[in-house]
Amino acid sequence: MYKGRRISLVIPAYNEQKLIMPTLRNVPEFIDVVYVVDDKSTDGQNAVILECAKNDPRITLVCHERNKGPGGAIITGYLRSSAEGYDIALVVGADYQMPLEEAAHFLDPIINGEVDYTKGNRFLLSKLDDTLSKMPRIRLVGNWIITALTKIASGYYKLMDVVDGYTAISKNAIDRIDWSKAWAGYGYPMDFLIRLNAYSLKVKDIPRTAIYLKGERQSQIKGLNYALKVSPMLWRGFWWRLNFKYLFLDFHPLAFFYYLAAFFLPCGLIYGVYLIFDRFFMGGYGVTGSRTVLDALMIISGLQFFLFAMMFDMQEGK
Repeated sequence: MYKGRRISLVIPAYNEQKLIMPTLRNVPEFIDVVYVVDDKSTDGQNAVILECAKNDPRITLVCHERNKGPGGAIITGYLRSSAEGYDIALVVGADYQMPLEEAAHFLDPIINGEVDYTKGNRFLLSKLDDTLSKMPRIRLVGNWIITALTKIASGYYKLMDVVDGYTAISKNAIDRIDWSKAWAGYGYPMDFLIRLNAYSLKVKDIPRTAIYLKGERQSQIKGLNYALKVSPMLWRGFWWRLNFKYLFLDFHPLAFFYYLAAFFLPCGLIYGVYLIFDRFFMGGYGVTGSRTVLDALMIISGLQFFLFAMMFDMQEGK
């Protein structure tokens, strides 16, 4: 127990035979229960977990009958934690990449009633130089691209390092969200943020130390390739959040601004490409002053609608 709150630790685990033991050996004493969710591993991981459980009765092995992805494993842990009455569910990876000695920093803002969800940020000023010296450059680029896209998709414009999986969530937040529709695969941290914003839950970045062990496979993120894979999910999540939060649960004109931007900006760009093609390859007979002005108005209007929508979304997300 920590400051009068019952704390669970959720560890999604898939083929982590080598690194699950040091992770479990460093669980703080104030953690009441540890849910290690096996996502249908094929190595000897579970034997290691059960061996650790002999010395630590807090460890509970939860096994999936099929592979659901890391997001699915975390959701299983969330639901188990809530069902058994724990006040906060802390989440770390099984790859010994998230320092558990910093766990209290994630719990305090929730216990104090400041926020409903905390997440790690390896780029806050106190940790920036350390992270930049450790993180591979290709991963930095991918992280920044995904963060920029997630800011728009989630509406949390003040958050950074959105791919970080070191998090904590209150029981209230777990119970409010419909997890059956959440993204279960890699990219789940961004989808979870989209859903948290849709339910108007408060989120805070927590500075945390980055750990990279030489010679060990730890992160599944592969820079730009990862960004390309999760972009469709972010696109779908953005429109779902927009409709759910600003049209179904409540009303805000920013939804219409986004829809108008989605109409005028693509139309203006496509029509502009047509006019340029006509000018250089078809003699330019269809290029007139009025058509050029119309195209410029569509592009400018689309950009204005988009920027106004972002501004309102930022204000709503504060």
